[in-house]
Amino acid sequence: MNNILLRIRERTKLKNNLFAAGESVTIKATDETVTVMRCKFIKNMKRYSYIVKENPSTFYFEEELVKK
Repeated sequence: MNNILLRIRERTKLKNNLFAAGESVTIKATDETVTVMRCKFIKNMKRYSYIVKENPSTFYFEEELVKK
């Protein structure tokens, strides 16, 4: 029982994305301001990826983006 509760806590702790859809953020590498279109939790990597409106064929991880 305790093992199940621990897993649930870990799962909810990891699933807190930093950026919301429609939010303006800056790409660290290019210093370009973009708008987040959607985000997805990548389970096996335990982090979020984001697709931006300006370049929908590329995804970015949270570490690559900064709040504006």
